[in-house]
Amino acid sequence: MDARVITVVGIGADGWDGLPESSRAALRASGVLMGGRRQLDLVPEGGAERVAWPSPLLPALPGLIRRYEGRAVAVLASGDPMFYGIGSTLAGMVGAHRLRVLPHPSSMSLACARLGWPLELVDVHSLVGRPAETLHSSIAPGRRLLVLGAGRDAPLVVAELLTGRGFAPSRMTVLCDLGAEGESARGGVAGEWDEPAGSALNIVAVECVPGPDAAPLPRAAGLPDDAFEHDGQITKSEIRAITLSRLGPLPGELLWDVGAGAGSVAIEWARAHPACESVAIERDAERAARIGRNARTLGVPGVRVVEGRAPDALDGLPAPDAVFVGGGLTVPGLLERCLDALRPGGRIVANAVTLESEVRVAEARRAHGGELIRVGVERAAPLGGFTGWRPAMPVTLWTTWKDDT
Repeated sequence: MDARVITVVGIGADGWDGLPESSRAALRASGVLMGGRRQLDLVPEGGAERVAWPSPLLPALPGLIRRYEGRAVAVLASGDPMFYGIGSTLAGMVGAHRLRVLPHPSSMSLACARLGWPLELVDVHSLVGRPAETLHSSIAPGRRLLVLGAGRDAPLVVAELLTGRGFAPSRMTVLCDLGAEGESARGGVAGEWDEPAGSALNIVAVECVPGPDAAPLPRAAGLPDDAFEHDGQITKSEIRAITLSRLGPLPGELLWDVGAGAGSVAIEWARAHPACESVAIERDAERAARIGRNARTLGVPGVRVVEGRAPDALDGLPAPDAVFVGGGLTVPGLLERCLDALRPGGRIVANAVTLESEVRVAEARRAHGGELIRVGVERAAPLGGFTGWRPAMPVTLWTTWKDDT
């Protein structure tokens, strides 16, 4: 066993008996065996020094790896080490070239095998170290979810969240100790669920069924304004859809939403893909708190909220791939600061409503190039006994891109 390589072995609830010979041989050859106490207890005693994970693990992990440098280290992981597992963490820490990963079927694969569900058509979430509100983004009629529980209360958490969204009729199956001799399954509906799981090792499988009060939200940009809690300071739905189309979110990219108001642009950017990240910068404390609530309600609790006045509040933020300026356009130097911060190939969109802010984006176009468009929206509304058009204030959008050089 090459002492320079860390061997990561996936193990299921069926323990040693469920391991293939290649995984058993790797564990026998190790000089140091690391893992959680539950995983270590599944492996027969041998000659390896056993190291149980400390708590919290992540801060201590680099020191552990350095301490046993030069020894044949094997690491135990639950199921597939690269699926919400320690394997992904180690790959980022030491590099993939120093890892040998021997996976076991993940609990999600076993759940789909029991339920007869195609795994590629299922939305997967984990409650382990993650907020339950991430489920909001996947709750839609007919969708199937698999939720990796974090303790026995997981079914109660999922049931409460579904019921609160108007999906009380949704069917739930709680699968415990998958792969073990004593594995179990219990079914029911979210609105009537009142028991914890029989084991801390559980998966909650959900078939989403809307009730009469459900209001499913689309994934496309331009959510209804009333999907957000706001005080009027919000980029309206139609303008927001156009703004996001020009910002063009791509997986893994980061957005700054400057003068975020209700946070609608930052939130819809984050909803575009699970890997999209956003920072909402808002000077008003009440609005900043409201952005956090909106992000949780709409399934993207990872949206970062920075309370402060731009441009000073931008200090120390990671460089963005895109910037939206919805407020503070007339603050001296703000646009230039945002342009300087952009990564090469990044883009900036600034929306102007007032004459003063229109002058500012016109000046920015002369100085930095880009495009200006003006958008007007009219809505039909009662006019006496008839119906007429009521125009909203027009919005001028300036868009420019930073050279790749």
